[in-house]
Amino acid sequence: MFFDPMYFVFLAPAFLLAMWAQWRVHAAYAEAQQMPAPLSGAAAARLVLDSAGLNDVAVEAIPGHLSDHYDPRDRVLRLSSEVYQSRSLAAVGIAAHEAGHALQHGLGYAPLAIRNAAVPVASFGSGFSYLLMIAGILFGFHQLVWVGIALFGGVVFFQLVNLPVEFNASTRAKQQLVQLGVIDQQGLVYVRRVLDAAAWTYLAATLQSLLTLLYYVLRFTGGSRSD
Repeated sequence: MFFDPMYFVFLAPAFLLAMWAQWRVHAAYAEAQQMPAPLSGAAAARLVLDSAGLNDVAVEAIPGHLSDHYDPRDRVLRLSSEVYQSRSLAAVGIAAHEAGHALQHGLGYAPLAIRNAAVPVASFGSGFSYLLMIAGILFGFHQLVWVGIALFGGVVFFQLVNLPVEFNASTRAKQQLVQLGVIDQQGLVYVRRVLDAAAWTYLAATLQSLLTLLYYVLRFTGGSRSD
């Protein structure tokens, strides 16, 4: 019950896609990191934010590799040290993508608001859904199994809503970098490779959550009927 080889077979497509996506991200990032840009990642993010009137959004450096993110609660765009300092196409692409989230926030982009609201449910569901399902099976509380499955459904919902949020941020990033003259059409090729590669990681995560939910439904509901 606690170790099922079929789980890995069931999720093999998602695992393989995730491995390929990570390889593509690292390859695209390494290539674009070698291509110079006229601004650092921090300067590019600042330019995108200021051009949208978001002068109150701060840009800060944080430790870690590709730890870049936008914090809507504190209205701070946090960039990894490498992205913050580097004057490369990889850095300006990633920085502009995160600035795209700040633009979404400033414009009241509905999918972003929905995603942010779903974060607590997704965080709780990813940690406790499996425990509830196991407890339901062990003690014969089938309702508890369904509660666990429903909680994990919150994770799936978050992943699904996250897709348009991330895709839209990348689209905004590419448009802003070109319109503001940070990159030309040749530079856009490298930025697009980095952001498109990152998009595959979001797709892989969504596929994994969907297949996991389907596995739970088939495994636990099927098992509870036979117990």
